[in-house]
Amino acid sequence: MKSVVRFPLEKLNQTSRGKRAVLVSTVLLCIATLVILISLNTGTVRVSPLAALQTFLGQGSEQDQIILFDYRLPRILVTVLAGAGLGIAGAALQGITRNALADPGILGLHAGAAFGLMIFVSLSFSMDTSAALLIPLFAFAGSVAAALIIMLLSYDRNSGVSPIKLILVGIAVAAGFHALTLYLSLRLDEDTYSFAARWLAGSVWGRDWIHVQALLPWIVICIAYIWSRSKTLDAFHLGDAAATSIGTPVRSRRILLLLCAVALSAVSVSVAGGIGFIGLASPHLARRLVGPLHRHLIPAAGLIGMVILVTADTVGRTIFAPNAIPAGVVVAAIGAPYFLYLLVRTK
Repeated sequence: MKSVVRFPLEKLNQTSRGKRAVLVSTVLLCIATLVILISLNTGTVRVSPLAALQTFLGQGSEQDQIILFDYRLPRILVTVLAGAGLGIAGAALQGITRNALADPGILGLHAGAAFGLMIFVSLSFSMDTSAALLIPLFAFAGSVAAALIIMLLSYDRNSGVSPIKLILVGIAVAAGFHALTLYLSLRLDEDTYSFAARWLAGSVWGRDWIHVQALLPWIVICIAYIWSRSKTLDAFHLGDAAATSIGTPVRSRRILLLLCAVALSAVSVSVAGGIGFIGLASPHLARRLVGPLHRHLIPAAGLIGMVILVTADTVGRTIFAPNAIPAGVVVAAIGAPYFLYLLVRTK
C-alpha cells in the first residue's frame, strides 16, 4: 500500500518542482532584461529606453546608433554571455566533483586561462580585432593544462578525487600559474602590458562585436551539451558506484563534462577578463531557488551569473564615473565575503 501511495506523491513533488523552476527562471529572465535595459541607459551619455527602442527599430539619431551599437551593446552582450558561461561552468564543476566549493577561479582554471592569454600576447601576435578569435583557444589550452595538473595531483588510487584536496591543489596550482603570468607580464611592452593588466582585473572595456562572435559559438555548444547531460550530473551525486550501477558511463561522461566546463569558463574569462566567484555563487543561489536537479539548476545558474556580471559592469562604470572600476573588482568585493561564508558553513 505504501508503494502505491508513494509514486503519485513523488510525481506530484517533481511536477511542483518543475513549476517552481519555470517560475523562478521566468522571474530571473525578467530581472536580467531589466538590468540590461538599465545598462543600456547608463553611461557618460544617457540614452532613454524610448530612444534605445527607436534606435533598434532604425529610427534613432546617429549619435544614439554609435553609442548603442558600437560601444554599449557589444560590451553588454559579452557580459551576458560570459556571466551565463561562468555560472553554468560552476554548476557543472560542482556536480562533477561533488564539491560545493568548486569554482573555476578557486580551482585554478582562471589562472591557467590567464597564462594562456599571456603566452598569446608574448608571442607578439597582432592585437587587432581579428586576433580576438584566437584568444579563446589559448585560454582554453591554458585551462586544460591547469585542469590536468590539478586532477593528477589530487587523484588518489584508493579514494579517487578528494574534495578538500582538490581545493588545496587548485589553490597551489593557481599560485604557480599566477607567478608565471606575472613573470611574462613584466617582459611586455607598455601597450601590451596595459591590455593584459585590464584583462587580469576583469575589465570589459573596449569589447567589440568580434569578441561577441568569438564567444558565442563556444557558449552555445558547451551550455547545450552540459544541459543535455543533466541526468548524468544528478547521477554523479549518488557516487561513482551507484551511478555505474544505474548504467551511467561515469569515466567518459566525467571527462567530456569536465572538458566542457573548462572550455566554458576559459572562453568566458578570455573575453570578459579574470572574473572570479560567479561560478561559485550562482549555483548556490540557484540551488536554493530551484532545488538540486540539474535540468532546473543549470538554466537558473546561467541567468543568475548573467545578472551578477551585467550588474557588476554597470555599477563599476557608473558609481565612480568618469572613473570606471573593472567588473571583476566589483564581483570580487561581493564574492570574497560570500566564499568565506560558504567555507564556514560547508563541512
